[in-house]
Amino acid sequence: MSRIGLVLLGSLLALTLMFMMLGRSTRPPSSSETFNESGEAASQSPLMLFCAASNRAVMEKVVADYAAQFGRQVDVQYGPSQTLLSQMEVSQVGDLYLPADDSYLEMGREKELVAEILPIAMMQGVIAVKKGNPKSINQFADLLNKEVRLVQAEPEAAAIGKVTRRVLKEVGKWESLHQATTAYRTTVTEAANDVLVGAADAAIVYDAVLHTYPDLEFVELPELEPTSSQISIGIIQSTKRPSQSLHFARFLSASDRGLQRYKEFGFRVSGGDRWSDVPEIKLFAGSMLRPAIEETIRGFEQREGVVIDTVYNGCGILVAQMKSGLVPDAYFACDKEFMEQVPELFPDPIDLSQNELVIAVQKGNPHQIASLRDLTKEGLRVGIGHEKQCAMGWLTQNTFREGGVQQEVMENVTVQSPTGDMLVNQMRSGSLDAAVVYLSNTAGSGEFLDAVRIQGLECSIAVQPYGVSPRSENGQTASRLFEQICTAESRENFAAEGFGWLMPSEAEAND
Repeated sequence: MSRIGLVLLGSLLALTLMFMMLGRSTRPPSSSETFNESGEAASQSPLMLFCAASNRAVMEKVVADYAAQFGRQVDVQYGPSQTLLSQMEVSQVGDLYLPADDSYLEMGREKELVAEILPIAMMQGVIAVKKGNPKSINQFADLLNKEVRLVQAEPEAAAIGKVTRRVLKEVGKWESLHQATTAYRTTVTEAANDVLVGAADAAIVYDAVLHTYPDLEFVELPELEPTSSQISIGIIQSTKRPSQSLHFARFLSASDRGLQRYKEFGFRVSGGDRWSDVPEIKLFAGSMLRPAIEETIRGFEQREGVVIDTVYNGCGILVAQMKSGLVPDAYFACDKEFMEQVPELFPDPIDLSQNELVIAVQKGNPHQIASLRDLTKEGLRVGIGHEKQCAMGWLTQNTFREGGVQQEVMENVTVQSPTGDMLVNQMRSGSLDAAVVYLSNTAGSGEFLDAVRIQGLECSIAVQPYGVSPRSENGQTASRLFEQICTAESRENFAAEGFGWLMPSEAEAND
């Protein structure tokens, strides 16, 4: 081959190699591969979990299950709940935090160290003794016997110690128990180990801890009944990999994944979403809520690694779909009336926001409309919501009746629409002179329309409740979406769209 031919062949091979490398570097990640901010494959960068020592045995199994299914490693640091929280605060590293009691997660939230919280299981405070209970410890007074060597976990470090001290102080029994305690240990497992090796006769521990101690048993006392602790896992606020962290947290709290292990290890479990690599949540929402929640939903999808299938429509139409058997995971209604029509589907809704009916008129109010009575002017073209298709229409008819103008105004109604946005569009096109819509419907149309408030009629106020269906297989995820809708950033979106806010923030509720 000539020198020119060799050069051409070499160039062709170089180009081929370049395109192969380019194609490899720009391919999208597979469904099982995610990337952190630096572009490093997440599967090559283990998550960091701070975990209470009481959960060590079960967590080792769950982490192994997760690695086997997804090929992703989770590094776990075990220790006392308070010590781990302090370490998180100082180091500002880590992805997940699982203490032995929810109170530490609340402390973490107050310090802005913890974001999302996913519930997992319960543990009960009990007395650990040798098999057969050789010291015959059956009541609280037996722990005070000088012949009984009692150990506890340190209240300043371990959850069981903290909870026990709080509960017994409330009934005036802590000081006597403290005086009878032979020693305090750093973790609950250390306290159990003392009983196992004969260094103590009894220890206050969590019942689930003894699952891996076949030579020990436990005694339940009425005084310790209030010492049950909720175990939950929190996403550390500063994590660089929130989606991957939430992926593991959802695996851990799934009814058919992590919770099966927790049940196997003697924890008390209930609820939990069914596992899905990419959960899909169906949300029904009144059309008027769309501008207030759309941005929040997009952010939630991205952070959680889930899909929110949102159906916006008039609430009358949505209720009809639900009564025909199409039940969403969550429902955000335009007004309480349309939540109360499906109480068996959403038994515990929470009122979040409110909106008010206004009269939308052309800019400058050329027809001089100042009240509901003015909508009866001869020749006026009025648009309203459809009474059976949307909450706005139902509320409008109530307002007309209370205002004593229903029959007269209806003579001028030329359009009944399932959504307020459709009425606003007709106002902007000039096909209507006035429309009764929500204040939020007029947001963004100030250049073309004015909004006339309806004075003196409380029935013109709509309240928006949010409910999660008990039938949902993704109820916890739907509840976290609710929490996201309640954040300060989301509340600002509601205010910008003309909504009022009803639900108090955590700070307001605690005042």
